[in-house]
Amino acid sequence: MRMNDKVVILIGAGQSPGEGVGNGRAAALLYAREGARVLAVDSRLESAQETADAVMAEGGQCVALQGDVRREADMAACVAEAMRRWSKVDVLHYNVGVSLAGGDAKPTEITEDAFDAVNAINLRGYVMAVKHVLPVMRAQESGSIIAISSVAAISSTYPYVAYKTTKAGMIAFTEQIARQNAEFGIRANVILPGLMDTPMAVDTRAREWNRPRSEIAAMRDAKVPLRRRMGTGWDTAYACLFLASEEAKFITGVSLPVDGGGSLRGGD
Repeated sequence: MRMNDKVVILIGAGQSPGEGVGNGRAAALLYAREGARVLAVDSRLESAQETADAVMAEGGQCVALQGDVRREADMAACVAEAMRRWSKVDVLHYNVGVSLAGGDAKPTEITEDAFDAVNAINLRGYVMAVKHVLPVMRAQESGSIIAISSVAAISSTYPYVAYKTTKAGMIAFTEQIARQNAEFGIRANVILPGLMDTPMAVDTRAREWNRPRSEIAAMRDAKVPLRRRMGTGWDTAYACLFLASEEAKFITGVSLPVDGGGSLRGGD
């Protein structure tokens, strides 16, 4: 019970349609299995409720809540709801990100509207969520903040500008809050997933590109050094569980690649 009696706000707890489990749902299940009470937040309430139902089916504690990261008031409401129910927040886990779905493009093709749309979800929403959870964590003199960025943030060859720059911004912001809040016992860390076999990463591409899922998966598998096989939502979730737990109590300001060695190829 590594998370016994902990309260977790997991923003982006739902997932896209498709095979397997996404990063957010896997994390919710792991946190609950380890004894945490989870507030599962998603812009689509039905998807957040599916996550909550999966947790409760295993005997865990989870409550679904609708929240749009593009609205600061919704991020404030997430923190307020956790405090109303449980009177504390031990972990803020921000698991939200879009790229092509938000109109992302290459540097010579990006539009103002597309860049602003991606930024509002990937980076601004994270900043606003942290803004409202920090006073709670400072008052209780403890807390763990976990952001899901991407190895795209450190890749010099990733082609789409809004996703890359906003995910890199998450790293910079996390380092800032880690240093400035260490005296309060607050830790902040970033996970950098690589190529993952999740519904958002694989099934969404298969639908958008009108290609078989197996073809997309095989193409991505071939790019992963470790066993030539993508990771899964569980791999990301286990890394988050470690950083959220007391096992990582002396770790803050870290960006942890979970990528099967993909970022070892000179940042490709």
